[in-house]
Amino acid sequence: MTPQDINANYIADLYGETYLAEVDPAPRRRLAVSALFPGFIVVAIASAAATWFSEHYGMPVILAGLLLGLALNFISAERKVHPGLDFCGTSCLRWGIVLLGTQVTAMQIGSLGAVAFIGLVGIMVMVVGTGLLGAKLGDQSNYAGWLAGGATAICGASAALAIYALIGRERLNQSQFTLTLVGVALASAIAMSFYPLIAAYLDFTDRQAGFLMGAAVHDVAQALGGGYSFSQGAGETATIVKLSRVALLAPAVALIGLAIGSAGNQPKSLLAKLRLPWFILAFFGTVALNSLTEPPQWVAEYGLIASKAMLLFAVTATAMRSRLDLLLGQGWKALLPVILATLTAFLASAAFAWAML
Repeated sequence: MTPQDINANYIADLYGETYLAEVDPAPRRRLAVSALFPGFIVVAIASAAATWFSEHYGMPVILAGLLLGLALNFISAERKVHPGLDFCGTSCLRWGIVLLGTQVTAMQIGSLGAVAFIGLVGIMVMVVGTGLLGAKLGDQSNYAGWLAGGATAICGASAALAIYALIGRERLNQSQFTLTLVGVALASAIAMSFYPLIAAYLDFTDRQAGFLMGAAVHDVAQALGGGYSFSQGAGETATIVKLSRVALLAPAVALIGLAIGSAGNQPKSLLAKLRLPWFILAFFGTVALNSLTEPPQWVAEYGLIASKAMLLFAVTATAMRSRLDLLLGQGWKALLPVILATLTAFLASAAFAWAML
């Protein structure tokens, strides 16, 4: 976590950071660990409960973490949990995205084929554009559109967390961010249940159904679950398509960052706008390393487990820090970007699968 992080100023300011910079190095470490522990253990317990709900009731684990985090929102009134919550919402997010790169290789993307890959990129561009349109129709800022469109187009909650790191709290309040996460998680759960049925009704082949699941379902687990519920072949195709979307996380976030610019009123040069958070660069580096070498199987297995756990911690902590009064006051229009982007992803993916595959 030592590379320069240009977004640290507006993602989060860990409690006591200014004070810790002034004390001696020896007690600094002890104070930091003790300050992080209360909030971290609360998030860990809530995340474990979310995992239990997911395993026993079939609920997507990200959605379970969001709902439990919102239910435990009152905990954030206790200031001593703030350092741990902020740590989970920032550091766990960043490393979770980095470890997500252990699941992707350039060979997997190449196996998709040029036509399918170009079609996938085109669908992603359409989805982001629809998110911006939904924000305009819902009288929201463009930042809400970038967030909803990007999360829907790329890889759900992990993409939303990465994009929100670029946007910052001062440009989009955390309640809107949390509501977007809830909308994306709900849409993924619904899609995983109904898209296989729709694919069967349309008499799709395994490759067509797999492309639909991989291109139109937001979160990775739900995309793969929908594919394999259709057939083994559809699941394998859905895996390739979905991981190709995940691999596009770094370039997509770079383009979104260039479009929205940095937080603050100071004009930025093109070079400054192109600078990415260290964890996006590390994600790209992990994908490159995973493509150029042949790491042991356990690297991918444990990398996936660690990535899912860290992203779950980040989502749960974010929900705990959200203000329910602001969340409930958003209204249905706040979900319009997610709804329109989800519909666009489904219609465009189904049309491409039917016509081209």
